[in-house]
Amino acid sequence: MATWALVTGAAKRIGLAIVSQLHSDGYNIIIHYGNSANEATQLKNKLNKLRPNSAETIQANLAEPTAVSKLAQDILSSNIQLSVLVNNASSFYPTPIGNTDFAQAQQLLTTNLLSPYLLAEQLRSLLSLHHGCIINMLDIHGKRPLKDHGLYSISKAALEMATLSLAQELAPSIRVNGVAPGAILWPEQSLEASQQAVLDAIPLAKLGQAEDIAKLISHLISAPYISGQIIAVDGGRSAVGYKGA
Repeated sequence: MATWALVTGAAKRIGLAIVSQLHSDGYNIIIHYGNSANEATQLKNKLNKLRPNSAETIQANLAEPTAVSKLAQDILSSNIQLSVLVNNASSFYPTPIGNTDFAQAQQLLTTNLLSPYLLAEQLRSLLSLHHGCIINMLDIHGKRPLKDHGLYSISKAALEMATLSLAQELAPSIRVNGVAPGAILWPEQSLEASQQAVLDAIPLAKLGQAEDIAKLISHLISAPYISGQIIAVDGGRSAVGYKGA
């Protein structure tokens, strides 16, 4: 029976690159999406054309309190061999101090922290059967906050601690690691001046690619003695500080 990987937020951008890499590594893929139904379906069809019956889609709004339990139950009842969980789904938008909205705070913390933690907890029985691996997508701004994005930065800092806690709690049957991207893909709305400020702060002086993240995740999945690690993929930016956006 084929081994499966669940990737949340998998239809676009970094999630798409992760799915493509893991599929080429031989995994069957559960493509989770929130609102990107068309992109998820297109990706599923593409993967199934490459290898029949190797991809499925599943929808869940991870900002909803009950969504994780339903998602986990659907997978637990599907009789698949799940060995990889990549918690990639994330919300990102500014919440300047003085304009904090409770609904926004709840949405950011639920999507970025509680959902990945609870999904790991609820799928642990299935993952442990196959000595599974969990990868949480973090952010370099979980170490030093991004201006005007306090709640987002807080959510990623908390997910980093959750990653370390899960690595301890789920050992020895499940490994847990975190990947903290720097400037990989520009936000969908990003000013050229702010882009240049970021590039000026990166020792390697270039934007990273989604494939850089996907290749690291592939390596972490295949490395049986690595657990409880947070690895920055930021072109050396964390070595010199976080000037720029």
